[in-house]
Amino acid sequence: MSFNPTVPGEFGETSRLALLESQLAALFEVSRVLSRSLDLRQTLREVLGVLHECASLRHGLVSLLDEERGELLISALHGQDAEPFEAVSYRPGEGVIGHILTANAPWVLPRLGDEPRFLDRLNLYDPDRPFIGVPIRSDEQAIGVFVAQPPVGAELLDDRARFLEMVANLIGQAVRLARTVEAEQQALREERDKLRREVRGTHGFDSIIGRADAMRLVFEQVRQVAKWNTTVLIRGESGTGKELIANAIHYNSPRARAPFVKLNCAALPDNLLESELFGHEKGAFTGAVAQRKGRFEQADGGTLFLDEIGEITPAFQAKLLRVLQEGEFERVGGGRTLKVDVRVIAATNRDLESEVRAGEFREDLYYRLNVMPIRMPALRERMEDIPDLARFLVTKVARMQGREIQITDSALRALMRYDWPGNVRELENCMERAAVMSENGLIDRDVIQLTGIDLAASASEPARSTAAMSAPSSAIDFNDPDLDERERVIAALEEAGWVQAKAARLLNMTPRQIAYRIQTLNIKVRQF
Repeated sequence: MSFNPTVPGEFGETSRLALLESQLAALFEVSRVLSRSLDLRQTLREVLGVLHECASLRHGLVSLLDEERGELLISALHGQDAEPFEAVSYRPGEGVIGHILTANAPWVLPRLGDEPRFLDRLNLYDPDRPFIGVPIRSDEQAIGVFVAQPPVGAELLDDRARFLEMVANLIGQAVRLARTVEAEQQALREERDKLRREVRGTHGFDSIIGRADAMRLVFEQVRQVAKWNTTVLIRGESGTGKELIANAIHYNSPRARAPFVKLNCAALPDNLLESELFGHEKGAFTGAVAQRKGRFEQADGGTLFLDEIGEITPAFQAKLLRVLQEGEFERVGGGRTLKVDVRVIAATNRDLESEVRAGEFREDLYYRLNVMPIRMPALRERMEDIPDLARFLVTKVARMQGREIQITDSALRALMRYDWPGNVRELENCMERAAVMSENGLIDRDVIQLTGIDLAASASEPARSTAAMSAPSSAIDFNDPDLDERERVIAALEEAGWVQAKAARLLNMTPRQIAYRIQTLNIKVRQF
């Protein structure tokens, strides 16, 4: 008597139990494979291999919906490299695979050759075998199709179809996770590229304002030194923009993609400075509860900017000299020698040469730092840059305050008559105070006087640059329609050295007329 496995009975139950046991073992292996990697294509190929070995499912295929094209594309194919078949696609509703996607439901074919809608585009499937296809879902939406062929004459096709659905659900979760990770990585890459563009724009040469000859020399030095790993020592008074130049050197160098680490040496005593630069081991001192990398390790492959280098003590100078010469150091409390590849840019406002002669700064460290010196000129040495700097700083303050702010020519002329002992930092503070004092968003000469800088005292200083002082006034067009009456009179008075008779001739007025304008326009006459 022949046995029919589809008829309930002892042998039928035994066959079903054996099938379920093999499927359970295969499902366990599939879950292990899916949890190992986020490489979706490789993972899917391994899943199909497990199903072939453990569940006798041949020609397993996973096709996923490409949202841009709106078509099913082959992502994995067991026993075959999917790349030659990447051009094969199925539109929704097209053939058996397209129908499964559209219907979002399984399709079981006892014999594949009996289904006229099957499109044998891959020329792989056996027409005499059964064929099972199930949708791959994400949030109940069909995002792909998973198909395979059981053996010839395989029984319990509905049970096999349910097994494929369980596997497809696991694949759907893996696809959703992989796509989420890919989307996040793409967003991070775009954000990284955006930040890199912003950094290049912020720290590029175009972002540094300066048309004076002294600044042109600085730009040329930065362009040349940025190409190499040479140690740079930036000299200049406080507030001249030394850190800005250090940024420009790093972000225009081959190390631009590597870290740029900064440390103000004047902010820490020797014991903390050593730990900050070289790091420390756990238990090296009270409070060292964990190992910590220092700034040199953090900057490995990149650039370390040491500001106020002239403030370090002679005792620490010897420790710093070794790492600058050899690139080697030990963490505080550690005995292992570490080696790093770091470019050092240092900055100081001190007269290191005098300190070397006085024995306060090591001569060997001085020569190790002073390989490529760059001197930042004081603002009083580049007075012609003040109008551009002031306008830039006003725009910056306007963004901070969220309103439109303008600065007049009379205010710019007033700024150019001051000697700026605090350099650009003082100018920035002045512009911020002026913006605060300006209720209507217009910064004129009177607002500048409210900021506290003594224009009268600075105007009598003999140290002013004659060229800088004469440049703006010689360019004034007293008939410019954009100049209001008050600015026109002030400009003429400044051009005439505040001699009213001379100013009257510049404006084609009589002395009486200009005296009347000074009174009605509430102009404070300056005395020399």
